[in-house]
Amino acid sequence: MIDLDAWLPDPEIVTRHRRDAAVAPDALWSAARGVRLDQTRTIGRLVRWRIPGVPPGQSFMGLLATEPFTILDAGERHSISGLCGRIWTFTRDYAELSGPDEFLAWQEPRTVRVLFAHWVRAADGGHRSTLHSEARVGPTDTIARMRLRALWLAVGPFERLIGAEALALAADAAERSDGRRP
Repeated sequence: MIDLDAWLPDPEIVTRHRRDAAVAPDALWSAARGVRLDQTRTIGRLVRWRIPGVPPGQSFMGLLATEPFTILDAGERHSISGLCGRIWTFTRDYAELSGPDEFLAWQEPRTVRVLFAHWVRAADGGHRSTLHSEARVGPTDTIARMRLRALWLAVGPFERLIGAEALALAADAAERSDGRRP
């Protein structure tokens, strides 16, 4: 079991998405690792706008493994990444973290810690599986909390529309490669 509370126990914002697929867990995880920013309609453009210089063909998992993100934990069918900084500014105001310990200890005033977790769980005796995605955002102080809430008022209503986009692509790709979809 992945314990996200060990990384960010009291987030201000939590988003969760999941997508079922009629494939084995390894096939779904492989497909999830291959989804690229340029395959999405909206979220890829938003990521590239917020983090200039990211190539369009970058995979989401590759993105979450490179600066300004830090891999916090990874395993056979899961990956947890973190980011710290001021996510509400128009400048690239993110910390360069040296690793998981620095993420855990991060307390820079007027900033947030952001956690991105993705994992696959087997279902139905291994013939089906579910891809999970969870994002958590935790402010370091009251000012960061107020800025985060203001940002969330603007982007929160759209999160459900774009948050699951990459998961749907992964499930469809896994089922196509498994011969379950044309």
